[in-house]
Amino acid sequence: MSDVIDFNIPPFVPKCKTYVDEAIDNRKLCGDGPFTKKCHEWIENRTGSKNLLTTSGSTALDMAAILANIQPGDEVIVSSFTFTSSAASFALRGAKLVFVDIRPDTMNIDENLIEEAITEKTKVIVPVHYAGVACEMDKIMEIAKKYNLIVVEDAAQAVMSEYKGRALGTIGDYGCYSFHETKNYSMGEGGAILIKDPALFERAEIIREKGTDRSQFLRGQVDKYTWREPGSSFLPSELNAAYLYAQLEEADKINDHRLKLWDLYYENLSPLAEAGKIELPVIPEGCKQNGHMFYLKVKDIKVRTELIAFLKENNIQAVFHYIPLHSAPAGKIWGRFSGEDKYTTKESERLLRLPMHYDLTEEDVSRVSEKVKEFFAKEG
Repeated sequence: MSDVIDFNIPPFVPKCKTYVDEAIDNRKLCGDGPFTKKCHEWIENRTGSKNLLTTSGSTALDMAAILANIQPGDEVIVSSFTFTSSAASFALRGAKLVFVDIRPDTMNIDENLIEEAITEKTKVIVPVHYAGVACEMDKIMEIAKKYNLIVVEDAAQAVMSEYKGRALGTIGDYGCYSFHETKNYSMGEGGAILIKDPALFERAEIIREKGTDRSQFLRGQVDKYTWREPGSSFLPSELNAAYLYAQLEEADKINDHRLKLWDLYYENLSPLAEAGKIELPVIPEGCKQNGHMFYLKVKDIKVRTELIAFLKENNIQAVFHYIPLHSAPAGKIWGRFSGEDKYTTKESERLLRLPMHYDLTEEDVSRVSEKVKEFFAKEG
């Protein structure tokens, strides 16, 4: 029996263990130590944006919702084809979610449908960069400026991705990264919030430190720290930061490997696409992706279910992705769909994700590709 090809294995480089041991030896575990600061510097050097590590991509979104001053009754526009946090962080503060249909080519929010979803209660647009491929940010920012709206980029999957030369997460008012174990760079559970306006950075620090000005106290800017406003414990452990920083040091190597695997999948599976058996991902002009995932689309949910089962029989783990949020119980309570669900449900039922992680080899990709071809040859 062949070895199992895992759908995901959390990224690891040798210095991960070295740096975690170093953090333990330093007896600095609670966060904002040397490794946290190094991660901040790396992100700022790569993106040009002030940033703060958080306990998850979800809490980065929580912070963005607080910084955006979301109040009960405000409306937030977001794609329904996304992870729950893209919506839940705003619902948690009382917002009404307004779901907008996706583009079938990128699975991102359709920028041309956003404007008709805006009401006098709209406060925020949340573009989600699915698979590390950018939403059409020029159009989205143009709409936001016209209606004086805040833009929170959910760039959870988009570290190292770009839109017209700009790092994703830096174009809107706030950008949110995830460093979950399923992401290209991981600290187990973790994330980061990027803040466009430097004037808001101090407030972000306060919110992240349980609503206190402790960060300013540690820098000697105040003689004692006090409670300034509602906040929470969004600060990750120094152990997590140490594990992450080792990968950030090798970010280009990791990124290059993933892109090589992505290109190989595309090359191997192109004959099936040309034969009309599947559809492959689309990367629009001006978008630089990061190889976060490789997905394909099949005819319908029946074929997808059969293909997943076939791959499992051959020791290959493949999965589908999000159930659209507007069809979930919580989505029905706290949200509504604007316009017609022309593509969100239909396209979500066709999409299948293939294994993609740093430990994956070119031989693994070839084996997966051959089994996908075998399935469709069998189907006729």
